[in-house]
Amino acid sequence: MGYKKKTTIKDIANVLGITPSAVSKALNNHPRISKKTKEAVLQVAENLNYQPNHIATALRKGKSNLVGVIIPKANSNFFSSVIETIEAILNKKGYNVIITQSNESYVKECKNIEALLFTQVDGIIASMANETVKLDYYNKIKQKGIPLILFDRGENDLNVDYVGIDDYMSSHIVIDHLVEQGCKRIAHISGFSHTRIYKNRIRGYLDALNKYNLPFEENLIYECNLRQSDGRELMKKILKLPNRPDGIYVSGDYAALGALEVMKENNINVPEDIALVGFSNEPFSAIATPSISSVEQHSERIGELAAKTFLKRIKNPQEEVSLNKMILDAELIVRASSKRK
Repeated sequence: MGYKKKTTIKDIANVLGITPSAVSKALNNHPRISKKTKEAVLQVAENLNYQPNHIATALRKGKSNLVGVIIPKANSNFFSSVIETIEAILNKKGYNVIITQSNESYVKECKNIEALLFTQVDGIIASMANETVKLDYYNKIKQKGIPLILFDRGENDLNVDYVGIDDYMSSHIVIDHLVEQGCKRIAHISGFSHTRIYKNRIRGYLDALNKYNLPFEENLIYECNLRQSDGRELMKKILKLPNRPDGIYVSGDYAALGALEVMKENNINVPEDIALVGFSNEPFSAIATPSISSVEQHSERIGELAAKTFLKRIKNPQEEVSLNKMILDAELIVRASSKRK
């Protein structure tokens, strides 16, 4: 069965015997078009299942009332919570949200940006993919004068608004806790260090070890995409070390869950033999066995600040508004996986 040809303004004009220009004005509630004509146009448009050309309308008006949101992964409670808050705030102000995910791929992220720009979005709120090193596509957004707000993951080089937590101090909070629990050799499973937030977490981890005169060795830091499978694979390597760590700090709860699974499969007592702390406070961290200690990132507050920053930018686009770098304090939720005392 063939597809029906999409109805155009010309089709409505032909049915009514008026000009396409008159149809366009009627659809846009132009004051010079009579009420009778407007009603007739709307009726025919409904009968023919007419769908307006959103992109053409956006080009004509210079405003689409669409905001693009780019996230690395949709299966994260942190990102879904941020999106939910952004959408709730922007919907009230008449904006619709287009959500895309990069799946941590730089190539897919670039395609997402191209699609959002083609759709004539009024702004983009984004958290970068782990693979992203080059910033050319993000600079393209800036060059077009479109408001760009980064959250969680973002680079200072872009010089745009940013909302996130204090990643450096987050690591200090985690190491402070593990040391209090008696850990003396702590490994770190991190995201890739070319990404600013993970670079800051690694820096915080190293400085915190130094603060307590704890040993550091190259084989105690592992960089990965922080998937559950990555946590499993790296935990197997850690368990093969001749001098195993007695504490593990993981920069993502999915990887922490994978690490926990491998420890249980190898009869490692958690936290007595190895204490474990994750990051993001995913819902499953509270119901895992044992429950996983994790860093709370305040997703709702981040979503709120990102949405309000966009609204501030779009309200007075010509006005010079100083950049916002909004850094929130992190909080460690202590659970059974690290609580020895």
